[in-house]
Amino acid sequence: MSIRELFVKGARVWVPDGEQVWRCAELLQDYRQGKLQLQYADGKTAEIKVAKDEDLPPLRNPDILIGENDLTSLSYLHEPAVLYNLQVRFCNHNAIYTYCGIVLVAINPYEELPIYGADTIATYRGQSMGDLDPHIFAVAEEAFTKMERENRDQSIIVSGESGAGKTVSAKYAMRYFASVGGSSSETQIEKKILASNPIMEAIGNAKTTRNDNSSRFGKYIELDFNKSFHIMAAHMRTYLLEKSRVVFQAPDERNYHIFYQMCASLEDDLIKNLKLGEPEHFLYLNPGRQQQQQVRCGAIQRGRSSRTRKKVGSGGGGSRVMGRRSSETGVGYALGIPRRNSLKWQGDQDTFHYLNQGGSPHIDGVDDSEDFVATCRALSLLGIDRDQQKQMFTILAAILHLGNVSILDANGEQASVAPNDSAMLILEELLGLDRTEMAKWLCHRKIVSGREVFNKPMTLSEATFSRDALAKHIYAKLFDWIVTQINKCFSAKSKPYRFIGVLDIYGFETFEINSFEQFCINYANEKLQQQFNQHVFKLEQEEYVKEQIEWEFISFYDNQPCIDLIETKLGILDLLDEECRMPKGTDQSWVEKLYSKCGQWKHFSKPRLSNSAFIIAHFADKVQYESVGFLEKNRDTVSEEQISILRACKVRMMQHIFVEEKSHIKVKVMPGGPSKTKEHRKSVGSQFRNSLNLLMTTLNSTTPHYVRCVKPNDDKMAFTFDSTRAIQQLRACGVLETVRISAAGYPSRWTYGDFFARYRVLTRSADITRNDMQATCRKIIANMISDEDKFKFGRTKIFFRAGQVAYMEKLRADRLRACGIMIQKHVRGFLHRNRFKRMRQAALTIQRYVRGFLARRKVYHIRRKRAAIRLQANMRGWMARVRFNRCRHLITRLQAHIRGMQARMRYEHARRTRAAIIIQKFVRSYLQRRKFVRITRGLIKSQGLVRCFLARRQLKKLKIEAKSVEHQKKLNKGLENKIIELQQKLTELQQETGKIHGYKEDISNLKTQVSDLRSVEGKLKTSNNRIQELESLVKNLQAQIELERGEKMDVLTDKERAEKENREIVERLNEENARLNKELESVQEIAAKKEGEELLRKKFEAEKEQIYMEYDQEKASYQKLLKEFNRLEQKNDTLEEELGKLRGNKHQRTASNVSSMSGASDAPTELVRDDTSEFNSVVTDDDIGYGSVRSRASDRSDLSRNLENIDWGSPSHKSSSTDISIPVPEKVEDVALVLQLQNKVRELEKERRSLSKKLEHLENVSPTDDPQHAQEMIRLQELEMENAKLKDDLGRLRNSIAEAEPHNNRVQEFMKQFEALQDELERRREECIQLRTVLANRSHDLAALTSASYGKDVDIVNEDGELAIAYQTQKQINRQLVEELQAEKARSREVEGEYKSELERLRKDNDRQQKLLAVNLTKGGPGGGLQAEALLQSEIMRLTSENLNLQGQVDSLTEQLKKYKRSLRAYARKLKEAGGGRRGTTQAGSPFGGDHPPDLLEGNAVGVEGDTMPIIRKKDREYMGMFEYDRKDEMQLIRILIYELKPRVAVTLLPGLPAYILFMCIRHTDHINDDEKVRSLLNNIVNAIKRVIKKRHEDLDSTVLWLSNTLRILHNLKQYSGDKAFQAENTLKQNEQSLKNFDLSEYRQVLSDIAVWIYNGVIKLMEEKVQPLIVPSVLEHEAIAGLSGNKPGGMRGRAGSVARELESPVEPQKALDLLLKELTHFYRTLAMFGTDPELITQVFRQIFYYICAGALNNLLLRKDMCHWSKGMQIRYNLSHLEQWTRDMKLHEAGVTDTLAPIIQAAQLLQARKTDDDVHSICDMCDKLSVSQIIKILNLYTPADEFEERVPITFIHKIQAKLQQRSEGEQAQATLLMNTKFAFPVRFPFNPSSIRLEDIEIPDALSLIMLKKV
Repeated sequence: MSIRELFVKGARVWVPDGEQVWRCAELLQDYRQGKLQLQYADGKTAEIKVAKDEDLPPLRNPDILIGENDLTSLSYLHEPAVLYNLQVRFCNHNAIYTYCGIVLVAINPYEELPIYGADTIATYRGQSMGDLDPHIFAVAEEAFTKMERENRDQSIIVSGESGAGKTVSAKYAMRYFASVGGSSSETQIEKKILASNPIMEAIGNAKTTRNDNSSRFGKYIELDFNKSFHIMAAHMRTYLLEKSRVVFQAPDERNYHIFYQMCASLEDDLIKNLKLGEPEHFLYLNPGRQQQQQVRCGAIQRGRSSRTRKKVGSGGGGSRVMGRRSSETGVGYALGIPRRNSLKWQGDQDTFHYLNQGGSPHIDGVDDSEDFVATCRALSLLGIDRDQQKQMFTILAAILHLGNVSILDANGEQASVAPNDSAMLILEELLGLDRTEMAKWLCHRKIVSGREVFNKPMTLSEATFSRDALAKHIYAKLFDWIVTQINKCFSAKSKPYRFIGVLDIYGFETFEINSFEQFCINYANEKLQQQFNQHVFKLEQEEYVKEQIEWEFISFYDNQPCIDLIETKLGILDLLDEECRMPKGTDQSWVEKLYSKCGQWKHFSKPRLSNSAFIIAHFADKVQYESVGFLEKNRDTVSEEQISILRACKVRMMQHIFVEEKSHIKVKVMPGGPSKTKEHRKSVGSQFRNSLNLLMTTLNSTTPHYVRCVKPNDDKMAFTFDSTRAIQQLRACGVLETVRISAAGYPSRWTYGDFFARYRVLTRSADITRNDMQATCRKIIANMISDEDKFKFGRTKIFFRAGQVAYMEKLRADRLRACGIMIQKHVRGFLHRNRFKRMRQAALTIQRYVRGFLARRKVYHIRRKRAAIRLQANMRGWMARVRFNRCRHLITRLQAHIRGMQARMRYEHARRTRAAIIIQKFVRSYLQRRKFVRITRGLIKSQGLVRCFLARRQLKKLKIEAKSVEHQKKLNKGLENKIIELQQKLTELQQETGKIHGYKEDISNLKTQVSDLRSVEGKLKTSNNRIQELESLVKNLQAQIELERGEKMDVLTDKERAEKENREIVERLNEENARLNKELESVQEIAAKKEGEELLRKKFEAEKEQIYMEYDQEKASYQKLLKEFNRLEQKNDTLEEELGKLRGNKHQRTASNVSSMSGASDAPTELVRDDTSEFNSVVTDDDIGYGSVRSRASDRSDLSRNLENIDWGSPSHKSSSTDISIPVPEKVEDVALVLQLQNKVRELEKERRSLSKKLEHLENVSPTDDPQHAQEMIRLQELEMENAKLKDDLGRLRNSIAEAEPHNNRVQEFMKQFEALQDELERRREECIQLRTVLANRSHDLAALTSASYGKDVDIVNEDGELAIAYQTQKQINRQLVEELQAEKARSREVEGEYKSELERLRKDNDRQQKLLAVNLTKGGPGGGLQAEALLQSEIMRLTSENLNLQGQVDSLTEQLKKYKRSLRAYARKLKEAGGGRRGTTQAGSPFGGDHPPDLLEGNAVGVEGDTMPIIRKKDREYMGMFEYDRKDEMQLIRILIYELKPRVAVTLLPGLPAYILFMCIRHTDHINDDEKVRSLLNNIVNAIKRVIKKRHEDLDSTVLWLSNTLRILHNLKQYSGDKAFQAENTLKQNEQSLKNFDLSEYRQVLSDIAVWIYNGVIKLMEEKVQPLIVPSVLEHEAIAGLSGNKPGGMRGRAGSVARELESPVEPQKALDLLLKELTHFYRTLAMFGTDPELITQVFRQIFYYICAGALNNLLLRKDMCHWSKGMQIRYNLSHLEQWTRDMKLHEAGVTDTLAPIIQAAQLLQARKTDDDVHSICDMCDKLSVSQIIKILNLYTPADEFEERVPITFIHKIQAKLQQRSEGEQAQATLLMNTKFAFPVRFPFNPSSIRLEDIEIPDALSLIMLKKV
């Protein structure tokens, strides 16, 4: 690959720029013919000529690599790439730390950052150096981890120029070591190390123009560790203190902080007597006074030399700048605080000459008085007492007053001090020295020449210099003394095992004027740079060797020649020492020697325009040094006479610091005066060289770690990056040299797996070999890079030259772009084809609609035309018709009038004619009638006369004929025929009449039938409608049941019942319809019955009233009989007692308690209960407690469960809380058949039981019974038959009434009430009969007992003692029978226990099957209903078979019971035959069941001590719920219950059983009112619990066990304290058991504190187990296939990281399962030992908070985790935790709410990040702080270069929006979550329902010393 291939159109390059150093530009065309066409970001274009390829501008890295944590991971490693990456991270991401290989680059932000808290320390602990974001804590952790694992000393070298933040970085490194290496002893060495910082800052730091807290000395602190790697000691070395600052400060600078702190604390007891607050006494405060004194003395005013002079080597630290950092806050760089108004200092430091030269006495935002208090506190902590502090401050005040001593110039050649100088007087007062001698030797020097000694006066300048030299020397000695005292405080008696050194030393410095201080500083940096280069080269070499690749020697800058120039013989330092030894040596002579001796060195040169300076070519830059002041600073001399005066002072500390001071070399003599004898010592340069060599030896023996501090700008602006200043420092501190060394080799390194995952797109599937990734990677690289020198294959990694990764990224981007274009092409083609098809279809549709529209419009016009024509025709026709009608109407009207007139005329004529005719008719008829009447009367008269004549003649003839016989016969014959004919006619008419009547009746009947049929038809229609409604209702119910099957199983039962009712209604309606069809003819009879309904109802009411009266009478008689029964029973008991007295027995028999039991019921309600009711009296409850089991519920209720009566389809079975009724589907014919068979079997079984009872009754009837009784029985049977008949009649009557009105609810309800009353009456009657029988039998037995043997002589019953003999004989028989009965009972109990266990197993299996059935019923989805139906069928079949099996078992058990009962009857008969039995107990009507004597079935044990001993029964004892113990057994009790109780044993016990036992012991001590005993017991309990927890604090089971028991004791103390607040849920018995004599509320508080302590221990144990699983399970676990959580882009592995070489203890893919298993184990452990549910919720709330805090803190410090795919993986992992809480029923308690921050962080990574999403993101992340949201957005990295980065403008908008949050939220706005935060612990009161009197001690505890009371 040629370099030209990279310079193509669109490539971006870096072009040098004068202002920005480097400027980014983009190529407008490919590179060709030595020209580059560029376009800058601002749109400007330019053309650059390139002579050769090597001169091409550096390429810019791809955007995917910009902002990396490690500069060496950049593909292009050069100066602009490094500078730009730092700028992006610093300005855009607010990241102040960046790795550069093994170097940590730290940029001063000039702003407080919340990244140095304890949570940050905890997050970086145990992490390798490259896993989290760069941080000073990561470097410290790397050093600490290497020391632990390699057992080698470590060192951290912090360098940089003034103001870059060296001191703060070193301080935080030491804070980290103090935190993670805390000592196990009580020495608190960590606090002392941290306390030394404010002291060293006070005496060694000062304000400069660049830094408010600049360190003016170098220091190397060794932190010593023992074999446990705890800090045991420390040691501090200091280098090159800037003593000149004591006497001189440049403008805007200050002296050391300690002086200003003293002046600000004048009221302090240590300061108030040091004369620091009287400015009028100081000469330099008043320049006018100074001038007057100088004039009076005749001196020439050389004025203001002290104010105008320049410091020799003024650059010596005068420009060291960094923001002032408070030693107490410890929260980062406290910089950039706005200036405030000047303060009026309480002690005016302007008084002192040594403090007022800089003109800047105070620092904005710093309170020197508070710092003074902090300094004094630190001094006290380090062992410097108040007296020593006072002496120290006295010496410091003396230095200030010494600077105020006025030196006068008398004649220009001799200086003097005024005798009454106020400063000298104060100096004398403070130090107790001889001021005359001091004034003398301040202005004179002693000259020794041969054997002569003489004093030589000094000039004003020499005297001033001597005074200042003395002040500097005093301060330096005091500084050394303080460091020595600190080291003594740090020291340890034992030898340290390993140490970590922290070197805080000056960086390379170059100023306009560079002097001796800059020379020493740069010399030290040359040595450190050499060591750094060698170490970097060594690491590179080790990496290549480790990976077994061939490598060539990497050339790097070797600064050994420069070092030789300085320190070899005849080098600069050697010549300087030689010149200092010369009597007349001067700076000029020394520099001339340098010109002549060092000129041959290539690193040395002479400046052109100066003869007093020289230039040294350092590794960073060429530096020009001014030789003025070199000799004096190198000599650092002070007069011996001045030292002697100080040794003689009264201040002990002054004497101590100068006690071993030897005579120094005297100051040089004035020119012209030879000096022959001088005392020598090492020069400053020699001392510094020796100490530097010692330091390098120490560093070379350790593993170094480097921190390079960079100052971003000179204006102290927060997060402002000055590229020019930054590049200067990067060149000076060696960062660029590291980059160059890395770039010279193979800087980019990939593992084979990561390389394949990244660049798989560049190969074919055929070239991939999954089992050999190295071969696959070789194929991929062979297709991309042809030059083999550009890459190397290592053992586990691939190494690339600089730029190759960018080239591969370009190929990958091109391939992805090509693939994207191909996908876009096909997708766009597909979209366009679909679009064309849609457009074509749309066009056809439009055409179809247009054509249709045109056709419809044409048809519309045609229709309108036709309609218009039709309208016209109709209109015209209408008009014609109107005209015609109008004409016709006129004509018709005219004709009508005419015709009417004519008709009226004709009518009038006709009327007149008719009237005339009528008149004529009446007249003519009248005339004719008169004529007719007259003629008729005449004719009638004529006829009458004629007829009378004829009749008389005929009468004569007839009389004659009548007298003849024949005539009579003929006459009779005709009459007979006529009579017969008439009779026949009459018969026919009668028949016809009958038929007609029949027809009429048939017609009426048919009409009636038709009306009836119509009514029936209406009813049928109503019934059919009702059936349809019911069927629809059934369908609705079925649908509703299908929907709610999973939620309410009872609905299934309701559905089945509804279906059965519907079927019954349908059947009843069908039967009713059939009955109506058949009984149509009987409708009239039914109607007649309806007429008598009222009568029947009245009769029914009368019967009801009569029944009620009978019931009341029977009840009254029952009460009377019951009283009589009790009286007779007492009489019987009296007789038995008299019998016992006659025998003279000591023991008296008590009446059996069976008399209080109710008689046996004949109703077969429950089979097992009915058959075993006789044995209830013999089954006694043992005094069983809780013992070693959790809870023993009585199983007797299970015995009474009737398996036959379980109706699987009836809702009546809901009464059982543990059973779920399962309806049988209608479609399951076999199941229905089985149920029918079961019902049939049940009925048969009832009949069989009834017959068996009758048979038993017949068997029990004695053949010798009274005949009167038999007669009464017969009469009773007849009465019962008659009663049954009446009942049947009454039942039929009720049924008829009910059938008559089947829909009348009131009648039906009345019938039900009547039946219930009837049943109650029957039951009462049976009870009365039984009681009467009992009374009769008792009286009969008593009478028979006496009369059977003695007849009427009852008085001689016991005359000769035969009654006693018979009683003894009977008792022996009874005992023998009892023994046999006991044996049989034991066998029956065993059988009963087996059946109980089997029944319990079946019940549990039933519950399990029902739960499984309910789960399957709730499953939805297609086919769910069919599956549920099939499951129901199979389950019902199985249950049915089991039911039948159980029925068989019950039958067998019943048979056995009957067998036992027969045996008992046989025994009873034997007793009866023997003559001594009690007949009353063998009767069928006996209240004891008629099966056994009560004496034989009572009691658990029979005492057989002799033949004459009666039976002894064991009474139940009532306990008081306390344990009695002896005081001497108290420790044994504590030992067994607390010390020796193992968790595995405690699991088998009742939860909290030890607590219950201990509390019951406490109750006993309260009961006996023993104050000492209760106090001793409680104290021993508390102490024992503490000892057990301390001993087993790492055992989770033990801690949880005693947490639960401690809380149980606490709850018991509250519950039984007697306080009403704790008695709300107590029973009366528990309230009676409250403590009576002692108030143990104080012990409750003690136990509560212990519970809190144990709770915190449990939380700590859980957190320790969870901590290594948090990051792998939540952040690194990748469960979603296809989403890679690995960071895109090749991160270069850190070769220096030890932790990276070790495998992770937990695989990420298994971590989530392990975490869930661990949480489940926690939950089960808590639940197993009976921990309160509320406390379990609190525990997991705390654990989940810890998981959230750990995961979120790690996420906030890992850039590789901040992309959208990882956010999706994290959210998926968190969903498992949420599901776990739901499974454990913890989600409702708010446990998952603690995960809200990490959930919102994952959602933030997945969310869109556009300007439209600002509000939604701010609302979504309400649980995250502002700094956390901004941090995540700054760390967000696109998954690929095709994804857009988060714009900085978007981040600013988010930040502005978040600033609107409330002040409370802002106050809590921190970056990292506090992992040490703990929710408040609350122990809710949880009273116990367990009765103390039921608690038993299990055998496993062996507490034989306790006695239950």
